[in-house]
Amino acid sequence: MTTRGIDFKALSLKDALDLAVLVEEEAKERYEDFAAQMDQHRTPDAARFFRYMALNEAKHGEALAARRAELFGSAPSAVTRAMIFDIEAPDFDAARAFMSPRQAMKAALASEVKAHAFFVEALPALKDAAVKALFEELRDEEVQHQDLVQAELAKLPPDSGLSDEDFVDEPTAQ
Repeated sequence: MTTRGIDFKALSLKDALDLAVLVEEEAKERYEDFAAQMDQHRTPDAARFFRYMALNEAKHGEALAARRAELFGSAPSAVTRAMIFDIEAPDFDAARAFMSPRQAMKAALASEVKAHAFFVEALPALKDAAVKALFEELRDEEVQHQDLVQAELAKLPPDSGLSDEDFVDEPTAQ
């Protein structure tokens, strides 16, 4: 996870909300990309789960955007997408050609853990009380999201025991 050019000590509530919206948008887009990849690899259960996660990220982002609009109207944003990378979005290499739903959920769980860590790490640098309260709220929501994914994981049967390597074709002479 990376932030570029964000001064957490001087972060305003407007900018913090903009940052949070961008984090949700990035995660939503990554989950949508993963769902499309799973469709291509004919793993519909993993694709379905990634779409579910994309929908959750979109709803959370919309709620944050509505809150921002209510408080700050159409005031321009000082935070851009270039300032964040991989705060909550699953790692690019988390998608696998033959992902099981369990593997998809573990990738999502790792993303929620990563987002929680981001908010925890940022909290000590925050000076504005409203921004600190928002980040504490977002930190706590990431724990709720982890619980949600873990509950879904608990419903699944164990994986087959096959690994990605079991599906790799041996090289052939040309």
